[in-house]
Amino acid sequence: MGLFHCPMGCAYYEDEPCIDCGLCLATTQEEMVLASQRIRDYLRVHAENRKGPSRKIAVCGKGGTGKTTAVALMAAAFRELGFSVLVIDLDESNPGLRRMLGFGQAPKPLLTVMGKGPKGEKPKEAWFTREEMGIRDIPGEFLQGGDSLRFLMAGKIEDPFQGCACSLADLARDLVQKLVLRDKEIILIDTEAGVESFGRGVERHVDTVVIMVEPSAESIALAEKISYLADGIGVKKVRAIPNKIPSEKIGQRVAEELEKRKIRVLGTLWVDDQVSEASLEGKGPSPHSNAQRCMKEIVQRLLGESL
Repeated sequence: MGLFHCPMGCAYYEDEPCIDCGLCLATTQEEMVLASQRIRDYLRVHAENRKGPSRKIAVCGKGGTGKTTAVALMAAAFRELGFSVLVIDLDESNPGLRRMLGFGQAPKPLLTVMGKGPKGEKPKEAWFTREEMGIRDIPGEFLQGGDSLRFLMAGKIEDPFQGCACSLADLARDLVQKLVLRDKEIILIDTEAGVESFGRGVERHVDTVVIMVEPSAESIALAEKISYLADGIGVKKVRAIPNKIPSEKIGQRVAEELEKRKIRVLGTLWVDDQVSEASLEGKGPSPHSNAQRCMKEIVQRLLGESL
């Protein structure tokens, strides 16, 4: 299959997850469009039952909209409300999330569980081959933190010619599918910017997609695209958080544009000097910042929703 990346996670044609959509065999644009529609229809029909409170949350958006900062704020808000949080860093380039969460040393990358074989890469560590597992089943070397906050890093591209991020995405997608959460456990995924993660199916097993939106036409347009892609893989709970909003007037306009696109707004994060200063220092936002207070209200609103 060469460089082809299967959205179903197949290592080769007719591998176990194969639905014979024809995408890997397509030679024309028309064939690719038809195959993509078959995948979309299949995923919508076979989507997991994702009604109920948000437990597995992917944070998405255009580059520079504040996804990483939002994940750090959300993690702190969930912890304050008594939840245990697993944060998964899926951004293969940005190293800032672990520092924002208060961790210095990076854990062992999840990418190291893979080994090469005659039919492509396969997990070489037994724990990752389980069909189901809990957060506590993940070996400690892959995690930073303790009971209330754990940090896992899919991997980073550190040097030239290290390949693409497809393997990182496949691992994250499979891990999120396997994880069975206990009461009061939450998964937060900091995805890479744009819609690449949807092309790789990372969000396939989450119950909620949260889109960070800055006040720009490009960011709003991408939010609409993300909403469309999320619906195509069976995620019905798509929410937006306008971020870096300088005024009530601008905030209202952004909210109106999102509502036109049928994207529900959870709440707004305003321009906050404390957040900017913390970012310059490579630290997480202050627990006493206005942004943290707003995020706690947003998280409470999210937890109160069923769909």
